[in-house]
Amino acid sequence: MSYKILFSDLDGTLLSLKNDVSDFTAGELKRIKDQVPIVLVSARMPKSMVYLQERLGIEQEPMICYNGALILKENRVISSITIEMPVIEAVFQCSRENKVGLGLYFEDEWYVEEMTERVRKEIFNTRAEPDFMAMEEVIKEWKTKGKSAHKIMCMGTEENIDRIFPVLTKEFGHTLHIYRSNATLIEIADKRVSKLSGIKTVLEEFYPFSLENAVAFGDNYNDMEMIEAVGCGVAVDNAREELKEIADVVTDHFKEDGVAKYVKQLF
Repeated sequence: MSYKILFSDLDGTLLSLKNDVSDFTAGELKRIKDQVPIVLVSARMPKSMVYLQERLGIEQEPMICYNGALILKENRVISSITIEMPVIEAVFQCSRENKVGLGLYFEDEWYVEEMTERVRKEIFNTRAEPDFMAMEEVIKEWKTKGKSAHKIMCMGTEENIDRIFPVLTKEFGHTLHIYRSNATLIEIADKRVSKLSGIKTVLEEFYPFSLENAVAFGDNYNDMEMIEAVGCGVAVDNAREELKEIADVVTDHFKEDGVAKYVKQLF
């Protein structure tokens, strides 16, 4: 089948480096971008994706941020689904009780309470800088401005994350997507959103294509729905075993330009 649109996750998938694509990957995607729209799909905030759109020459395409909670096209909001404030407050209380740090995200705003090693890594990987403020103050300010969160991030030691993850799942699993992206990090979004929901919205709004016409690349649990639903779901070799089992194709490791190599073969 001739695929007509490409969706790709970033971290652990498209990015051969911690915060950039390789020259080979950039070259392969630029080669096909005028024939095959390329849409980035990530848990990242917008400004941590825009520089990659620019690097690939795809600024005119929509991008799916925060695992589908926010969809933008050339800085215009297409879809925005946030976590309700009472839920944010309850998650915050739970994080305090379990000695886990919190990050709150809304559009291009990112708030944390203090600089930690985990925050430093996130700054380096995403090229975004947080604002430092007590979570109580952020919540108070957001309430007065009618804001909410596109994403909540829980950051802590592996032991503390081990402890809080089942608590969060039990308490909030019916209303939130709670996803452990690594040993020290949990990412949370509204239950209504996923990368697949974002892809469906983008297809409905901008392209005359079906899911069957799409190829998608991913590596982690939050990629499973989209990899299973599209016409060609591709896992990189470093992907979770569960993802590789449902993928149509397994390409090379992200550090070996797995996405670009398969793009070269496919297109």
